[in-house]
Amino acid sequence: MGPVSHPLGPRASVPRPSSSSLPSLPPSLYPGLAPGSRPPSLQHVARDAEAGCGVIACFFLSCSSVARVEAEGAPDTTQAARYLAACRGYGAVPVSAFFRHMTDSELSLPHHGLGPQVRAGTLADTLMTNTCIVKLNLRDNVLSAPGAEAIAGMLKENCFLSDVDLSENKLGDGGIQTLCAALLDNSTLLRLGLSGNHLGARAAGHLADSLLVNHKVESLDLSHNQLDDRAGEFLGRALAENTGVKELSLGWNHIHSPGAVALARGLEANIFLKVLDVSYNGFGDPGAAALGEALRGNNVLEELDVSNNRISPSGALRLASGLRENRTLRTLVMARNPMRSEGCVGVLKSVQANARSSLEMLDFTVSDISVNKDFRELSEAVRGLFPRLHIVHGGFPAPFRRDRPKVSSDRITSFGPCRLPDCLD
Repeated sequence: MGPVSHPLGPRASVPRPSSSSLPSLPPSLYPGLAPGSRPPSLQHVARDAEAGCGVIACFFLSCSSVARVEAEGAPDTTQAARYLAACRGYGAVPVSAFFRHMTDSELSLPHHGLGPQVRAGTLADTLMTNTCIVKLNLRDNVLSAPGAEAIAGMLKENCFLSDVDLSENKLGDGGIQTLCAALLDNSTLLRLGLSGNHLGARAAGHLADSLLVNHKVESLDLSHNQLDDRAGEFLGRALAENTGVKELSLGWNHIHSPGAVALARGLEANIFLKVLDVSYNGFGDPGAAALGEALRGNNVLEELDVSNNRISPSGALRLASGLRENRTLRTLVMARNPMRSEGCVGVLKSVQANARSSLEMLDFTVSDISVNKDFRELSEAVRGLFPRLHIVHGGFPAPFRRDRPKVSSDRITSFGPCRLPDCLD
């Protein structure tokens, strides 16, 4: 059989970058060099690629070489060199997206499968000296505790990152402990996302201790975890003392009445928190009553979400008591609570009684809450007092109507006497 020709024609030759155009790696990346020895250079990387060896070198030269970064006017070629050296040391394949965006202000690498050690470690090593990136998204990368340790070490050295998202990384209580230790030394981080990381009471204790010292973090997302009543007590005490956090998300956790009461006490003492999300927990009526007391004395909070917290009509009334005196709350979400129309009416009456109320949104939406005529009339009166107030509810129940069965007279006259079901269409 003769040689088979390729359907796309002969293979085109791919030009390789000249090794002489590549800069040398800085000696600082190789502290273990013997005196008088030269550090590995990017020329060496190019020779490896030309010889067909060095998987990382080939990948680097084909995707994003340091020469290309320099040719495009990148301000810091050393960053690319440092990352390549770290990859060679760890034996890891570089992340091409990092090469493309290492000089941007935002680096987004969700769902990249960085893993707990190798690729996360190389990334963290490089970010220690990065002065460009201020927002880092590493959501869903299976970092776990070892990866968290690498990120924590980076946060101790990096003084430019202000927004870090580590959600859905299975960090666990051990990973959070190392991150909290880094928060004690970091003074630039403003937003921290830790949603969906299997965090329990122990992790909440570490976070609470760090929040007593760190007053720079302004936004903390702890939703979709396993925080229980003990966690609520830890965070409540920290909330009473912390002067930095302005947004706190605790939705989709396991905080019930005891933890809710502790959180509410912390909220009452706090004069900085503006947004609190405790939706999809189990606050119940005791938690709602404690929140009502907190709203009575707190005049800083602007948004409160207590959706799906098993709040009955009596619990809604006790929470609403705080609305009679509160002057700053703008958004109150109480959806998916078994509070019925009576609870909704009680909330509206409290708003009506407060001439200084700042409410702009009342959300009662859920298929279970159908309001009645009294609610309709009261809501119109309240909107007359507060024209900017938007009230959302589950709608008015449809009037009951009994449909008359349709009987075919033709069948009766044609067949004479018969059973009634036989006459129905």
